[in-house]
Amino acid sequence: MSALKIKKGASSHSAYDLRDPNAEVIGSHTLAVMVDNEAGVLARVIGLFSGRGYNIESLTVAEVDHEGHRSRITVVTTGTAAVIEQIKAQLGRLVPVHEVHDLTVEGPSVERELALFKVAGSGEKRVEALRLADIFRANVVDSTLESFVFEITGTPEKIDAFAELMRPLGLVDVARTGVAALARGA
Repeated sequence: MSALKIKKGASSHSAYDLRDPNAEVIGSHTLAVMVDNEAGVLARVIGLFSGRGYNIESLTVAEVDHEGHRSRITVVTTGTAAVIEQIKAQLGRLVPVHEVHDLTVEGPSVERELALFKVAGSGEKRVEALRLADIFRANVVDSTLESFVFEITGTPEKIDAFAELMRPLGLVDVARTGVAALARGA
């Protein structure tokens, strides 16, 4: 504690960055993994994460090459640079894995997520929910006299912001797809 009673590194928004410059930075990384589309591959990839105590923040899987029987697994995880490198190396050693890309460090990428929000309410809250949905470019995909279901796509941060604004208006349920990501350019 300093004389000003400010904890060391108390704020990352301070003009004085008091954090330890030697501390390893934990960051979020988006990994794109091309694998064979066969039974058990997803379990093996996920087993690598769980067996070593790595957290998965988002996971999406879909077949992307029907003729070649290949699927793309997009994983968002956190860790230090060394941990992410270790994850990539271990993924690359799995037999059904063909490619591993860290989209966070390999250059610009596009990340999107789809979410469905059920919001129940009446009167002013219902009108406010519709107004906010319009601002966020969310579509109404279902409507009853008591509720709406909104569909929204965007960055995870946009989805989180929309959820926070819908909570006081009667947010009932949320379904999210997880992040889908591609590198930009050719």
